[in-house]
Amino acid sequence: MQRHKLIWSLLLVLPVVTTYLLHRGDAQTERPGLPGARPDIDASQYPTLQAALDALPASGGVVRLPAGIFKIQQPLIVRHGDVLIQGAGAATHIININEQGTPAIRIQHDDGKQVKKADRLWRVMLSNFRITGNQKSGHGIEALFIEEIFLQGVTVSHHGGDGIRLDHCYEDPRISDCLITYNSGVGLNLLGCHDIVVAANQFEENQDAVHCQDGFNLCMTGNCVDDHLQHGVVIENTYGSVLSGNMIEECQATAVIMDRDCYGNTVSANVIAHNGQGVDLRDAHGCTVSANTFTIMGEDALRVGPASGRITITGNNFSNSYVGEDTVKRGAADLAAAGITLEGTRDLVISGNVFASVKPKAVATQGKPSQRVLFGNNLLRDVTSDHSQTVDSLETSTLSDKP
Repeated sequence: MQRHKLIWSLLLVLPVVTTYLLHRGDAQTERPGLPGARPDIDASQYPTLQAALDALPASGGVVRLPAGIFKIQQPLIVRHGDVLIQGAGAATHIININEQGTPAIRIQHDDGKQVKKADRLWRVMLSNFRITGNQKSGHGIEALFIEEIFLQGVTVSHHGGDGIRLDHCYEDPRISDCLITYNSGVGLNLLGCHDIVVAANQFEENQDAVHCQDGFNLCMTGNCVDDHLQHGVVIENTYGSVLSGNMIEECQATAVIMDRDCYGNTVSANVIAHNGQGVDLRDAHGCTVSANTFTIMGEDALRVGPASGRITITGNNFSNSYVGEDTVKRGAADLAAAGITLEGTRDLVISGNVFASVKPKAVATQGKPSQRVLFGNNLLRDVTSDHSQTVDSLETSTLSDKP
């Protein structure tokens, strides 16, 4: 009898204990989430990449792009700010197969160019994926009136237009660690931008590498610019900018151009090698060219044109491929090495430079005589020079191996 009572008691108690334990477990696992957190959007769970982008709320969020090859015929549109779109490195490959000149990715407010300043999108970041096009497609990435845009670790190649085109992305655009190659237009085209950072990117075989027009405060440093079909860096109507620590090699035309009222810019500590021409100051004032290495330049390693003046040129090396012991590294068909050309300019300081085995002259003059040139403390080795043909000028302490 006692055994039966015990069994019935256990049968009555067991459901109560089980229910208690289950509820206790739920209470331990159902912790409250982080207030304000939004879940990432996994693009692999959507029928198209555009559908994943459209799932972003107006307040922004994160879209994760999976590994894979994704062909698109229409631009991927990003319509919201405070957004991160991130892939799985080169394993995420977006291919624009459109042949009507449309871009692969377009970032803009729905109002486009008519967007009010107060409604502009802020803080859009693209990261860690590859995007390619074809000769008939448009730009790779096109952004219009996006503030604080950030592009990092993106490969942009083989587009029919520009690789990256930032159109009046005024506040603090940043482009770093990107590979920008084989685009039919400009690798990176900056139109009306301000406080710009372009750092640690690789540019190769675009038409031109970088354009910065009608802008302010470009900081371009630590980039590799190689093998361009025309120019390297073209800066127009832009002030307060610095190009430093870049390697600019084998541009078929000109490595660096400053034009259209540039002022207050510095070109410093770059290697400018084996280009058609080096730095061409077409219309620039109050600028400095310092501590650069100009080596085996086809012609005009540095040209100062008639629309330029008030230029400081100091601490540069203009040289050929000499490696000591009367030996040059390059072959007989590749011996060109140029110096400075002054064409009707004025108000220059040329000091502390080395001119070695450059042709036709260390300093060549063209057009009207240049005026008010201070030429001092330079070393001339195995060269001739026309610096004395400037007018109202002063020469001091030139060290030369020729009388």
